[in-house]
Amino acid sequence: MRVIYNEQMAELADLLGGMAGLAGDAMEQATKSLLDADLELAERVITEYDRIAEMIALAEEKAFALLALQAPVAGDLRQVVSAIQIVSDVNRMGVLALHVARMTRRRFPNHAVPEAVNTYFAEMGRIAVKMGAAAKEVLETRDPERAAKLNDDDEAMDDLRKHLFTLIMDRDWNYGVPSAVDVALLGRYYERFADHAVEIGRRVVFLVTGVLPPDADSEKEAPL
Repeated sequence: MRVIYNEQMAELADLLGGMAGLAGDAMEQATKSLLDADLELAERVITEYDRIAEMIALAEEKAFALLALQAPVAGDLRQVVSAIQIVSDVNRMGVLALHVARMTRRRFPNHAVPEAVNTYFAEMGRIAVKMGAAAKEVLETRDPERAAKLNDDDEAMDDLRKHLFTLIMDRDWNYGVPSAVDVALLGRYYERFADHAVEIGRRVVFLVTGVLPPDADSEKEAPL
């Protein structure tokens, strides 16, 4: 029975890691569609989200089956509950990439953001992809030290979003209110993507050690 449980947990961990990797890939493609006003690429991101959704449903099914059939206790229960919470975080990462792609589609054939802020979104996209890959890595390796380092990239993402706000609130912003709103929304999508990657890291630390790390920024809003 123990061997079966360990095999099922390993399968679930691999599935979660694969989902995180796909979410990172989706954000990479969504960012490219945003910067290039590439409708075809945006539509591909939107369509391929179905694959992530199918994996999420499968992961939930496997996790709840472990609860129902294996009746885990103590450390085993912690692993299963953490996995269920991680499913939710990965799902939100995929949805946030979806939002970016939908913004591209909504503004096509125009660019969704002014060229003046392209470099910021290119960097936010790079950080998001890096964090998606890191989340995949920590889910597969369960390395608590690597998981804790996800917060470093999150701080860089926060700084970029704050700087975007200074730009759109400046009196020299010449691109109008609708464009400022789009920039603010997109900045939020990238920031929340990073937040959920950090949450995955925190949950992996808890899964391995039994201790939930303190929230590095308790004043931030709860991830969407």
